[in-house]
Amino acid sequence: MEPPVVPDDRSLWFITITLAGPSVAPADIRSALERLSHEHPFLLSGRYANDRAEIRYWEEAPDATCAADLALHLWDEHRHSASLPDWSVVGVEIIDRETFHRRGRVSGHGPGLVAAGGVSPL
Repeated sequence: MEPPVVPDDRSLWFITITLAGPSVAPADIRSALERLSHEHPFLLSGRYANDRAEIRYWEEAPDATCAADLALHLWDEHRHSASLPDWSVVGVEIIDRETFHRRGRVSGHGPGLVAAGGVSPL
């Protein structure tokens, strides 16, 4: 029996996706982000306004290019099942695990961390 494969630090990427589009009711986007967090269990936080949202999560991928591809498709893949608004990606940040932790040590609190699964206004 082979031991389980454990990802190394280079295969974990911290992703921040920013989306924007036509205005929707804040309660609707909040509910949609909460549904997304149930469908995508690695979603750490979601912040929202009536015309934009920002989601942060960990992704496992062999390199940043693959992580970016997965990130760019996440919203569309869950658009119908989570009732997400028809918004477009306007920003993506992908950092490796070491950079994520280094930022936390320098700033003292990490890159704008919110409690896991937390959804809050921008």
